[in-house]
Amino acid sequence: MTNLARNASPRSASADTAMTAHAQVYLRLRDMVLYGDLMPGQAVTIQGLTESLTAGMTPVREAIRRLISQGALELQGNRRVCVPLLTAADIDEIIVAREWLDPYLTRKAVDYATGADIAALTQVDRMLDGAIGQGDLRAYLHLNHQFHVAIYRLARSPILTDLAEGLWLRFGPSMRVLCGRLGTQNLPDNHKQTLTAMEAGDADAAAAAICADVRQGMDQLRASLADKAADG
Repeated sequence: MTNLARNASPRSASADTAMTAHAQVYLRLRDMVLYGDLMPGQAVTIQGLTESLTAGMTPVREAIRRLISQGALELQGNRRVCVPLLTAADIDEIIVAREWLDPYLTRKAVDYATGADIAALTQVDRMLDGAIGQGDLRAYLHLNHQFHVAIYRLARSPILTDLAEGLWLRFGPSMRVLCGRLGTQNLPDNHKQTLTAMEAGDADAAAAAICADVRQGMDQLRASLADKAADG
């Protein structure tokens, strides 16, 4: 075995370990944004994030840069970052994108979904019902996101799935605010209609149910934003 061959494996393992560690930090920070642990407009220091994530400065900075490029964070002065505040115009754009992406991906998912896939989605929806009944805001946000992302991934359209998932980073933090204002009992859940249509292999009905779910949730978010602005 040559020296090059002998040396290649340890370097690759080290690189893989570093990449895994950096990916884990990104996912943890992404979830903090996605599920509203960082509230819109709330400025936090980079040092504070390294402490809360118990991670090194380098992977935290890389995660922050990645989330900034995705529109989930914005850089402020004094080494601070914050989750951007949504405007009514932002929500209108997100609605346009989601009303096309979510139904399209749902139609494709119906073509590929197996009985086991639908059973897994049904289990997520049951857990979601439990979170709604218990008023568990973070569990609701996590499971609602999990339900939609599972459908995206069944569609086998990786580029469109990335776009759809990226939109959640834009509006997810504001959904936590909406949950706090309305309570989980008043939040949308057209998932059962979606599941029934998927079980029947009715792609159009499944897409229509998901579109209604998207529209209801985003309309509530827009109304909440307007109420907050009116309150001053």
